[in-house]
Amino acid sequence: MFSKDTWREIFETIRKNKLRTFLSGFTVALGIFIFVLLFGLGNGLKNTFQEFFIDDASNAIFLYPGRTSKPYRGFKANRIIEFENEDLEDIKKDFPFYLEYVTPRITRSAQVSYKNESNSYAARGVAPGNQFVEKSIIMKGRYLNEKDLTEKRKNVVIGRLVAKDLFGTEDPIGKYVEMGTSAFKVIGVFQDEGGDNEERFIYMPYTTRQQLEKSNDKVGQIVVTFRKELGYAGAMAFEKELNQFLRDKKNIDPTDPNGIYIQNRTSDLKQSQQFAVVLQLIVSFVGLGTLIAGIIGISNIMVFVVKERTKELGIRKALGATPRSVIQMILQESIFITAISGYFGLIFGVFVLKSIGVQLEEFFIKNPYIDMGTATAATIILIIFGAIAGYIPAKRASSIKPIVALRDE
Repeated sequence: MFSKDTWREIFETIRKNKLRTFLSGFTVALGIFIFVLLFGLGNGLKNTFQEFFIDDASNAIFLYPGRTSKPYRGFKANRIIEFENEDLEDIKKDFPFYLEYVTPRITRSAQVSYKNESNSYAARGVAPGNQFVEKSIIMKGRYLNEKDLTEKRKNVVIGRLVAKDLFGTEDPIGKYVEMGTSAFKVIGVFQDEGGDNEERFIYMPYTTRQQLEKSNDKVGQIVVTFRKELGYAGAMAFEKELNQFLRDKKNIDPTDPNGIYIQNRTSDLKQSQQFAVVLQLIVSFVGLGTLIAGIIGISNIMVFVVKERTKELGIRKALGATPRSVIQMILQESIFITAISGYFGLIFGVFVLKSIGVQLEEFFIKNPYIDMGTATAATIILIIFGAIAGYIPAKRASSIKPIVALRDE
């Protein structure tokens, strides 16, 4: 199809019509470039939403105590609500059908030191179930267990970056770190997909934390996970029953929005997924519109190109060129320009996405990318339509009689 003479003719035509060639190529390249950029940014936003849920289990429900805003059952408004150990046991006892894990959280800032190294970290009192809530992966040693809780042991599990800061290359397992006026034994090191911040936590038995705080039984918050087979409907039912149970137990008006706060990861995840679907549809629609605009642009240019070359085509036909050879010539030129421009736009778009990816994180666009299959398919579609855009006016021009074409100005 592309003989040596054909290539020579194509390049000669391009050389003689640089502006026309540039406009044709620019239209195609711009269409693909914008398509790649939009899809990449859309995927970056999706990554941001997905990363938000990496840190914690998707079947987790977080319970936060608040301050009442309404009087109820003889209690005044503006009452501070507190969770206690008894609440943990009542949840375990009353919701066995739903419950998978339950853990309290008591978070404090602490200055932690080992030998000459010292730093400030978040020290959190938890139960063994916290490992599954946080999706912590044990790298060395073990996590907290029930015996650590009942015996109120001064054991801690430290994050990977805590171990790196304090111990360097030394194995931390079995070593003791100073925290306040107490020494704690390191029994495990964990890593967390949530990132660096999560790996700067130190976990200890919540009973030990309470003992350090004058043996009180208060907990900062409660986190529960439900059995995943219950699905979305089960998760929402569990949240509703848990909310009613705690409001009744703590004497909080059912209509008071401030007494207890509940964050259901399943609900958040579903809303995020719905938003991601809508976002993808919008991006797809805009991307499709960009491709259509590119197709229209190249079509208009090819109509103009063929009209401009009507006299030339008439001379070719007068010299014996067949309608088929005229169509083939224009078609080959159209495919060549569209293909080169399309892949240039594709490569440039991918390059721009990679170049600005890090800077876009502050705008909540994480790791923008486009699947190469999608980008290549879009480019091929544009090339096909570019060929069609060249074929239609070429077909019309090939049917014009030489004498008519030669008269055209």
